[in-house]
Amino acid sequence: MLELYQQVEDAVAKIREHWRRTPRAGVILGTGLGTLAEKITVEASIEYEEIPHFPRSTAVSHRGRLVCGELAGVPVVAMEGRFHHYEGYPLQKITLPVRVMKALGAELLVVTNAVGGMNPHYQCGDVMVIEDHINLMGGNPLIGINDDRLGPRFPDMSQPYDFELIDAALETARKENFTAYKGVLVAVTGPNLETRAEYRFLRQIGADVVGMSVVPEVLVAVHSGLRAFGVSVVTDMCLPDTLKPANVEEIIRVANEAGPKLQALVMGVLRRLDA
Repeated sequence: MLELYQQVEDAVAKIREHWRRTPRAGVILGTGLGTLAEKITVEASIEYEEIPHFPRSTAVSHRGRLVCGELAGVPVVAMEGRFHHYEGYPLQKITLPVRVMKALGAELLVVTNAVGGMNPHYQCGDVMVIEDHINLMGGNPLIGINDDRLGPRFPDMSQPYDFELIDAALETARKENFTAYKGVLVAVTGPNLETRAEYRFLRQIGADVVGMSVVPEVLVAVHSGLRAFGVSVVTDMCLPDTLKPANVEEIIRVANEAGPKLQALVMGVLRRLDA
């Protein structure tokens, strides 16, 4: 981890050449969820290839640029597309942008992703506010010699997702008259989807949805001292007894259709932050 501090400094210096404001929040947009970026009043946009030490985003529907501007009246930096472990990047590399957001001045990390629903009460197109997670990715971005400039050796995980912001999101859903669930995300490496036996196992250990991201980013957010808020869009149902083959195009379509719900929750949280 000792090389991370300088990498963060290099990336921040490059971003500052394009945008001098201090963000209140960093936002990471998942598969099919890039439409939220259209709500940002853009003041600068930077391709990932231009930012030192940023990987390339190779996942389907991930645009691959950093958008800087205002969302709901709050200055933000937003990743239009994230990095995944299954793309071949180590966990410290895919979470580098979270540390960059912190170094730019952000106090909150907002993470979004597309997930498979295992809770039988959910349906495709539903949104779930993440209240906790299970890490089954087989690794941790905090492994290695700790750099105290970046965070503590043993960060506490008793409340990785901010309770106040969870309540703000659920309140927004009630006001906007749509259902938002609160539940547990389990993160796996991918890129394959799970077998019926694996879905049964993941459900039995307490997960409501399964995805291939978010958890490493939130671990680094907690390590960095950022508040974290996460919301997942259920894009396919993973019920073992009625399991059907997944279709990537359908997953992206469902994620896009759920965009207004996602936007309402994120903007409601940002307004609470600004208040």
